Amino acid sequence: MDPLTRRRLGTSKLEVTVLGLGGAPLVGLKAPVAENDARAAVTAAYDAGLRLFDTSPFYGIGLSEHRMGTVLREKQPHDFVLSTKVGRYLVPEVPDKVDHRLFHGTLNMKVVIDYSYDGVMRAVDQSFQRLGIERIDVLHIHDIDIWSQGSREAYEKRFAEAMDGAYRALHELRAQGVVGAIGIGVNEIEPCMRAVAAGDFDCFMLAGRYSLLTQEALGELLPVLQRKGMGLLIAAPYNSGILATGAVPGARYNYLPASEAIMTRVAQIEAVAKRHGVPLAAAALQFPLGHPSVCAVVPGAVNASEVERNVALMSHSIPNDFWAELKHAKLLAEEAPVPTR
Repeated sequence: MDPLTRRRLGTSKLEVTVLGLGGAPLVGLKAPVAENDARAAVTAAYDAGLRLFDTSPFYGIGLSEHRMGTVLREKQPHDFVLSTKVGRYLVPEVPDKVDHRLFHGTLNMKVVIDYSYDGVMRAVDQSFQRLGIERIDVLHIHDIDIWSQGSREAYEKRFAEAMDGAYRALHELRAQGVVGAIGIGVNEIEPCMRAVAAGDFDCFMLAGRYSLLTQEALGELLPVLQRKGMGLLIAAPYNSGILATGAVPGARYNYLPASEAIMTRVAQIEAVAKRHGVPLAAAALQFPLGHPSVCAVVPGAVNASEVERNVALMSHSIPNDFWAELKHAKLLAEEAPVPTR
């Protein structure tokens, strides 16, 4: 599959390359990432022709937006699609009190969770400042799901706040032409289904729920998106690691050590891939794009080499018999559309 193929981003007028670059790993999810390596990753993605770049104020508590903006603001205006998120704004914090969260690199800031209209407008203004770019193409309401909020009670509260405040702000910004598309970026299907019913969104970004390992989005979400012409961006296409590393000791699935059942299933998929000469990671990147509602896959990278690897994996030719064998072995949902040669 040509990684530079472009698809329309849902109901918006934007077009994105089917391979993008995610900004969370730029600040170090597993280990510190040097400034030069992070910038080289963004540069390599742009130089390779990728034209979708996704970040968030949460990634590195502002650092990801800084690093991505430092590179992209030197590039050709209106030559790429830039996506970031709302739901948190940042305030200064003394260094020894900074909560670094998941990240090995952060700014000296404190996160304030706020899905209100005013909080979102404040967050957008801050993102413009950190990015140093005069436009943001896509805004997602970030992490309004149970996994991120910690409980159903907290999720219900935040979802209601977001639809009353954040959605109103994003809808207004889109109507004014400040942004080209709006959506939500989450780890679960339920908030996507509720958002489809509650608002007029262009696209969603979903992490880990439609991949070579799990196709639960086929049940309700993808048919609805296809019917409405809305787009889906696939974050975490490697399911946070195991579909890139394979079933090796210490492999991670959904940000945690992989269970024995997941390790076994991945090993079975790997065996099929080996018979067909297909790198597991290539299959993981390409599989979601078989569905017509999927606009792009957005893996992260920590350096230029990882970006170049993703480009090569996306370009790897995968025979139709590989997908057929996975389905025959019940390692892939029978109804899942797959890329064809």
